[in-house]
Amino acid sequence: MFENELRHLAEEIGQLLMAKKQVVTLAESCTGGLVSALITEVPGSSAWFDSGLVVYSNQAKQDLLKVKASTLDQFGAVSEEVAAEMAIGVLNQGRADIAISITGIAGPDGGTSEKPVGTVCFAWARKHFSTKTEKHLFQGNREEVRQQSVQTALLALKELLK
Repeated sequence: MFENELRHLAEEIGQLLMAKKQVVTLAESCTGGLVSALITEVPGSSAWFDSGLVVYSNQAKQDLLKVKASTLDQFGAVSEEVAAEMAIGVLNQGRADIAISITGIAGPDGGTSEKPVGTVCFAWARKHFSTKTEKHLFQGNREEVRQQSVQTALLALKELLK
């Protein structure tokens, strides 16, 4: 997806959130705030966007989102379990109704045979609903992995809102 298409997707999500009178928040790791930046390019997004936290280190995940050290130790930072705790942690901090979290290995380094470069985990948490998680293995360089992560996070949010 190109940048203009991603921006259009963010605008569509904003319209859906406004129609439902809901607000979204984000916890981003490997995307480093790209989703938050894209959303805040949309005029009027303050009506449906609460906050975006970049929690790159494990310590930040623990300190800011209350991700458990035991979860990080058992599953690793790039796991659906950590993504779920990130989403729940950021959801509990503000006025948002829906939270998205993203944690992954964008590369070019950091991959293992178990979790290669391009492994990205997501979670979408909503008040009064169960948390949804997904794991993807994206192909491409660092920029491409991050762009695919942005696209995946927003497309899944759009589906949740429909």
